[in-house]
Amino acid sequence: MRVSRRSEVDPFIVMDVMEAARAAEAAGRSVIHMEVGQPGTPAPAGARAAVAAALEAGPLGYTVALGLPELRAGIARLYARWYGVELNPERVIVTTGSSGAFLLAFSALFDAGEKVGLGAPGYPSYRQILRALSLQPVEIEARLATRMQPAPEDVPEGLAGLILASPGNPTGTILNRGALSALLERAGEIGASVVSDEIYHGLHYGDRAVSALELTDDVVVINSFSKYFSMTGWRVGWMVVPEADIRTYERLAQNMFICPPHVAQVAALAALDCEEELEANRAVYARNRAAMLEGLPKAGFTRFAPPDGAFYVYADVSELTENSLNFSRQLLERAGVAATPGLDFDSARGAKWLRFSYARGEADIAEGLRRLIEVVPQM
Repeated sequence: MRVSRRSEVDPFIVMDVMEAARAAEAAGRSVIHMEVGQPGTPAPAGARAAVAAALEAGPLGYTVALGLPELRAGIARLYARWYGVELNPERVIVTTGSSGAFLLAFSALFDAGEKVGLGAPGYPSYRQILRALSLQPVEIEARLATRMQPAPEDVPEGLAGLILASPGNPTGTILNRGALSALLERAGEIGASVVSDEIYHGLHYGDRAVSALELTDDVVVINSFSKYFSMTGWRVGWMVVPEADIRTYERLAQNMFICPPHVAQVAALAALDCEEELEANRAVYARNRAAMLEGLPKAGFTRFAPPDGAFYVYADVSELTENSLNFSRQLLERAGVAATPGLDFDSARGAKWLRFSYARGEADIAEGLRRLIEVVPQM
């Protein structure tokens, strides 16, 4: 059977690394997982209890397409609490993970063939979803000097859209208010719609991240319960859209997804009230971050922008290898540490970079660093 050219997207290499790590564990090896951006903690206790109660209360069927009204209102209150932004809950759209939000946003904002800019390095699924929708991703090369975030002067003309991510994946770096404002201004100059990926908000280790909604309403903001709320497998995210466009997104959501999973929405609503547990998780990440900043240079990884948020370090390994994929395989084989090659995040320079996640427990991160310090200097 024939397949479309749109389907010819690149693989998500981190998933291949995860499979290699699983196979190593199945063979009896001890593996420290620094490859996947997934919290090592479960959904908050309050979320789990709410789901148990809901399952006993009756069937969980379809919800309205844009999500449970009480969850949308709860998310709007979160913006008031975190950012001081008063938000009409009708602008909040609950989605099947942030991935569902990107599909809706790209479908609503762009026509086939249009160009959409994104920082490199950046989350690989941006590029692949754009390509699957017959859109053209345009990578904007970021540098250590700009803390691996795109600079306004590097944003070219001719873009229909611009994707921003703060904190970024794979770097964990944050755009401060001035830098974010300058990029929004540049997008306005060239007539590009902005999609602001804020799925790591809540995970910061100094100043909090600034939401694009603090600066403008003419933006699509995407967030998720996966990271700060520790609910990756529940597949529930959200987006905030301009008020005039709500019906556009509703029509698309009705036809693409019907609705987000009801059970996940129940869990998400309860998770909004679990701040004490979630902040305890963030404290673990903060300690892991400090350990990484101390331990990675001892292992020979000295060139990276210290992360402001999320739970990643993106390291330049060009002094150690010209092939980060092979190097990651060697790390798994010789050190029992799984890390992600930069090829996922930067098609031009990723062969010389690695991403390390510190989302697991403190003992795992300490052991992973011990192994790296012991093995990498001998490679």
